[in-house]
Amino acid sequence: MDNLSNTDENYDLGYQPSPCSTEQNDQSTTETPGCSTVSGSSFLYCRTYSGTSAFSEPVDDHNCCSEASPSHWPARKSGAHKLAVLTRQSKSNVDEKLDALESLDLELEMMKERFAKLLLGEDMSGSGKGVCTAVTISNAITNLYATIFGQNLRLEPLNPEKKALWKREMDCLLSVCDYIVEFVPTKSQNLRNGIAVEIMESRPRSDIYINLPALRKLDAMLIEILDSFQDREFWYAEQGCMSSNSTRTGSFRRVVQRNNEKWWVPVPCIPPNGLSEKARKHLRHKRECATQIHKAAMSINGSVLSEMEMPDSYMASLPKSGKASIGDAIYRFMYSAEKFSPEYLLDCLNIASEHEALELADRVEASMYTWRRKACMPHSKSSWSMMKDLMSDVDRSDKNHILAERAESLLFALKQRYPELSQTSLDTCKIQYNRDMGQAILESYSRVLEGLAFNIVAWIDDVFFVDNATRNTD
Repeated sequence: MDNLSNTDENYDLGYQPSPCSTEQNDQSTTETPGCSTVSGSSFLYCRTYSGTSAFSEPVDDHNCCSEASPSHWPARKSGAHKLAVLTRQSKSNVDEKLDALESLDLELEMMKERFAKLLLGEDMSGSGKGVCTAVTISNAITNLYATIFGQNLRLEPLNPEKKALWKREMDCLLSVCDYIVEFVPTKSQNLRNGIAVEIMESRPRSDIYINLPALRKLDAMLIEILDSFQDREFWYAEQGCMSSNSTRTGSFRRVVQRNNEKWWVPVPCIPPNGLSEKARKHLRHKRECATQIHKAAMSINGSVLSEMEMPDSYMASLPKSGKASIGDAIYRFMYSAEKFSPEYLLDCLNIASEHEALELADRVEASMYTWRRKACMPHSKSSWSMMKDLMSDVDRSDKNHILAERAESLLFALKQRYPELSQTSLDTCKIQYNRDMGQAILESYSRVLEGLAFNIVAWIDDVFFVDNATRNTD
């Protein structure tokens, strides 16, 4: 009767007992193995799950009992847990969007700064006293190189952020060359009246068309050389610091003594037994590649500088006599020698420092243009643009012409012997007074690549020096 009253009570409440619950009431003394006792809360969940609508399929007792069993109930996630997951996901998405927007804002600000400096000519007062656009973009490339590679004094891959910054900024600065064009004939076409006309097409100016792709290739090769030193057998220690690794060999002290004048350069350290043959072969190969890149960049830089207009201020500052510029001893050797050998002359000079070499280069270059101007004097035209046109008409046996040619060969030999030589006074003056945007970009781009290639060769030589010192010590 109690069971019957409970059932009636459930009907009054609007519930229909499942076969499983009825079976449990009938078998109160013995628990059915396939169907466990259900509490009030689980009973409600079973009702909700089975769905006792009038349109539902009939369910047999066995299935109902197995579905009513807690071991077969599907796992439920609470609403609070779902809300927390959604909140975390939405917060993560918002953070990513904010970071992306912040990065875009920073890049936009940098672009605004570059654009403003380009227009103002680096004159922040806005009074129009800044340098010309060509000098501004040349300085921008030079400063960018110093920012990216100024602290990178090791044979190691460039930081990914710096590598991306270098590529992005250089692409922006070099994009100016896309709009420096010239018209060239591509094909001819005959009109109806029989007249043949040439179809003109714009393309990058010839010097940019030839040199810029080559410089981009050299740039990529230098970055590739640095990336090849990801896994290396040597490491670096700061100058003057004896790390635990660097004390394993006596070669560290020798390097400190050798690079004493360059205290800021990190010191390469080698394992006690020296580098393996594989590592030495890799270093030799990369050194040869960097040397060839250095020569190519230096050649492009020299050709661009030679095409720049000679500033009138430099021509006005030339001495009246080439002999007074280079000195009596060098003049006598250049004038009296039947077969001039610039290499032999440099051996006799015993140049002791880079400063002496640069000073000699300035004096030789000044004397060279002094003699060239004298060779063109009979034509009474003193401007450099006129002098270039008249050089082909000068008598080759003229004394001033011979001395100018010998001075040019001496200057070339001097730059070949001292590749790390800084720019001469004439080169600096040309860059300062240059107004051609294309030449400014090619000159500055080739100059920074030339410097990077030279540094890589020097860093590899430092590693070889330490390795040889380690082997000799052993």
